[in-house]
Amino acid sequence: MMSPMGGTAPTSAADGASAEDVDGLEAIMRRGGSSLRERMLRIERHLERVTAGAGEPLASHATGTVLAGGKRLRPLLVVLAAESAGGPGEGAEAEDSLMRAAVAVELVHSATLVHDDVIDGAQLRRGHPSVAAAAGRKLAIATGDLLFSRAFAELARNGEAAQLRALSDASSALAEGELLQREDAYAAQVEVARYLHRCELKTAALFEAACRLGALLAVNGSRTLAEELGAFARRIGLAFQLLDDVLDVSGPVERTGKARGTDLLDGTVTLPFILARELDPELAELDLSSLSGPLEAERLCTRIAATGALDEARDRALTLVAQAKSALPHSLPDGRAVLLDLVADAVVERYR
Repeated sequence: MMSPMGGTAPTSAADGASAEDVDGLEAIMRRGGSSLRERMLRIERHLERVTAGAGEPLASHATGTVLAGGKRLRPLLVVLAAESAGGPGEGAEAEDSLMRAAVAVELVHSATLVHDDVIDGAQLRRGHPSVAAAAGRKLAIATGDLLFSRAFAELARNGEAAQLRALSDASSALAEGELLQREDAYAAQVEVARYLHRCELKTAALFEAACRLGALLAVNGSRTLAEELGAFARRIGLAFQLLDDVLDVSGPVERTGKARGTDLLDGTVTLPFILARELDPELAELDLSSLSGPLEAERLCTRIAATGALDEARDRALTLVAQAKSALPHSLPDGRAVLLDLVADAVVERYR
């Protein structure tokens, strides 16, 4: 199944793409023109080539993971950041370097999804059985490891240490964020600041790395521009996670690919729950480990929504997106600045 960039709508699911997502991304592709569309199609084809070459049975699970309907926001950010700084340069090798960087970012993202499902015991991913559910924990762990290794193998072919540092820093942040999330599982109290720090590590860091990589690959790129575009991406990545946590509470399953409250049932203390505890004294006393199953998790979601916490969480995410857009460097070409604005809008579009 091709991604939205290729024009075929995937199934809607958590961290997948709904019809609204496809519309938003298609608007970006139209605005970006044939060069952007062709770059994204080359990335899509190369993703499949990279994972298909692993040998069975890992190849099937790795390929299925990367082609299961992701929005490709992170590879898109790599491309747009590079184009914003003058493009990757002339010639096939420059284009290949850009493609490899974009593919590497998406492979790291896919690896984290597979490993997250192992840790969480998730049965569904993007509306389909997770690798862990379909093939077992051991094969899922190996599949995630394969995707990680292929990511760095691809980026290493560019021969630039700064690019490898950008992706390895993000990968380290992802691991630290996951450890913090496990440490906070079922916690009686989690401060908003700690939650946001966890989200910056677990989600926003890879968004940031995508823009930093694009700027590093560009002919007019600089460390300053890489930092500025990285700061933009970090904010929209943080907004993405906040809204993903809202969607866990608000559902429904046909949009997320998982039951409402799945993260809460797993003990993940999210922003809606933190805010709801402050608004409802009874929720402040609730122990997440006492939830006996999906039905109780659904009831908890209904109570959280009744406090108004979802609206506050959405407002915080929208503020982050507005800050990201206002902080874009004024030196960017108008066309590419508009596209980055549209990417920021696409992050929040399906949650409205």
